[in-house]
Amino acid sequence: MTAAYTLYAKPGFAATTIERLCTEARISNRAFYECFGGREELLQALYERCVDEALTVISKAMQDAPARLDARISAGIATYIDFATSDWRRARIMHVEVRRSGDVLAASRQRAVESFARIVEDETQPFPRSAPFDRHLLALGLIGVLQELLIEWVLAEQPPSTDELVRAAVHIFHRSFSGLS
Repeated sequence: MTAAYTLYAKPGFAATTIERLCTEARISNRAFYECFGGREELLQALYERCVDEALTVISKAMQDAPARLDARISAGIATYIDFATSDWRRARIMHVEVRRSGDVLAASRQRAVESFARIVEDETQPFPRSAPFDRHLLALGLIGVLQELLIEWVLAEQPPSTDELVRAAVHIFHRSFSGLS
């Protein structure tokens, strides 16, 4: 998994063969297939591990934040961006390579999006519903914002700072959910 973590990030999922993974990991092809059914299954395991870790750190950050909606969401956004960008490989796998894998990880990706959206929905639930849009759709929109900002961070020749990413995401959140707090 360590070899895949690096190789799937660069040169990327599509360019990483089983043979290259096994050479880098110093294992036989047979040993690989005893653990995984293929490259896709290994990418899924890496992706799901990253998502589980992200959900854990975000939930803790939001629980530890003051009980105000803006503080909790800001803590969640900042924690997620910090988590994703603290290792460029993680950011690339979670936001670029998972999309480049095609339909292989569509179900895993959709489960992850739903899990992140549920956190936003749960956090905003105690606040009066005066926003003109469905809370679930707004949560999905915020998840999309975070994904696109992180894709920009990964792919841009001159990536924005993580502070800029946090400020942009928090601003968009506040504008979108301002009727709730």
